[in-house]
Amino acid sequence: MRGVKAFVIASVALLATSAVAAEVSPSLYAGMQWRQLGPFRAGWATVVAGVPDQPNSFYVGGAGGGVWRTDNAGRAWQPVFEHGPAAAIGALAVAPSNPKVIYAGTGQATPRYDVGAGLGVFRSTDGGAHWQSLGLKDTRYIGGIWVDPRNANVVLVAAVGHFFGSSPD
Repeated sequence: MRGVKAFVIASVALLATSAVAAEVSPSLYAGMQWRQLGPFRAGWATVVAGVPDQPNSFYVGGAGGGVWRTDNAGRAWQPVFEHGPAAAIGALAVAPSNPKVIYAGTGQATPRYDVGAGLGVFRSTDGGAHWQSLGLKDTRYIGGIWVDPRNANVVLVAAVGHFFGSSPD
C-alpha cells in the first residue's frame, strides 16, 4: 500500500509541476517524426521477460509472431523464434542462473476476440539461436513458466488445457 501512496503523491506533484511549467516552443520538436521501432510482426505483446543483470536486454512474446529480443532497451529487435512451429507465445522465462537458457510457452493463454493454440514448451540454451521442444504439446495454452533460480533445468509450467472442451492435459 505504501507504493500506491507514493505513486499517487508523485503523480499529483508531477501534474502540479507541469501545470505551472512554461509552454514548450513547437520549434523544439517540429522536425520530429513517429517511427516504428519494432518488433515489426508479432501482434500484441503477451509476455515480457528480462535478462538478469542486463537491464537493456529482454524478450517479448507476441500473440501471433513468436519471440523477439532486444539488447539495447528496445531500439532494435531481433526475432529469435519467428520460424518456430507455433506463432502464439503465452509465457517466457529466462533462467536466473544462466541467461542463455530461455523457455517459451506457446499458445495464447489469455484469449481476446481470438485465440491461438500452441504446441507446448520450447527451450533454448544459446540465447534463442536454437530451440528444442520439451513437450506438453496437448496442453495447447501455456500461461506461465517459472525457472528455479539455482538450477536452469528445474521448471514449473502453468498450462490451461483446451478452452472449448474437456482436456486431460
